[in-house]
Amino acid sequence: MAIKKVWIEEDCTACEMCVSICPDVFEMSDDGDIAVVKEDADFNAHESEIEEAAESCPVEVIHYE
Repeated sequence: MAIKKVWIEEDCTACEMCVSICPDVFEMSDDGDIAVVKEDADFNAHESEIEEAAESCPVEVIHYE
């Protein structure tokens, strides 16, 4: 399955779980108050890590298609 889109909903708690699992795709915002998806991230190269980050998110706000 090729991942074409990854996004994080507004209720991110900034736990940094996704960043620790997949730093090539996720990073903390400039303010450090939410996680964001890197603009130049290669989703297909990190498919399993994106899936793991989404499954590990304690507030279930990471999505992909």
